[in-house]
Amino acid sequence: MSATAADWPLLVRFPDVARRTPADPMVRRLTLDATVRRAIANSLDLERLELLEADLRLSAWHDGMRIEGDWRARVTQICGVSLEPFDTDLAGQFAVDVVPAGSRLAPAADALEVVIDPDAEDPPDVVEGDSVDVGAYVAEHLALEIDPFPRKPGAVFEPPEPEPERSPFAVIRAKRADDPDA
Repeated sequence: MSATAADWPLLVRFPDVARRTPADPMVRRLTLDATVRRAIANSLDLERLELLEADLRLSAWHDGMRIEGDWRARVTQICGVSLEPFDTDLAGQFAVDVVPAGSRLAPAADALEVVIDPDAEDPPDVVEGDSVDVGAYVAEHLALEIDPFPRKPGAVFEPPEPEPERSPFAVIRAKRADDPDA
């Protein structure tokens, strides 16, 4: 349930950011048209995606690049309780390090043991070729923020009335409740 790179491609080549620093990053503002919004909304199971834009800062990071972004979105989802559509404004920030395949910083693909340190920085993403689709990173972070169980504000689940028990004994119990002398 994630947006694909084909939905919103914005390719940036590693050589284009090789001389950029965090103090002087390459800056990109991403906005998209209605066709791309519909494609991303469909891939994320949204009713509508009215807005998705991002401000990105790209700088060199070792032999790859660091992508830092701020994004904003307005999504329309269907409430899981009332089945009514409702809008939600989402926003987020992210930072991702990306390296080309073959980089000395790329995680070893043949490691037999995986060590996970929750306090450590995430390892860099590894991409084939000399370019990175930065639009896909924005769509990915949007997908991570969408509530998988959407509930419209104020919607309250009302459980249905329990059905009366259907058995011969239930009929006898009901008659005894109505007539205490029986």
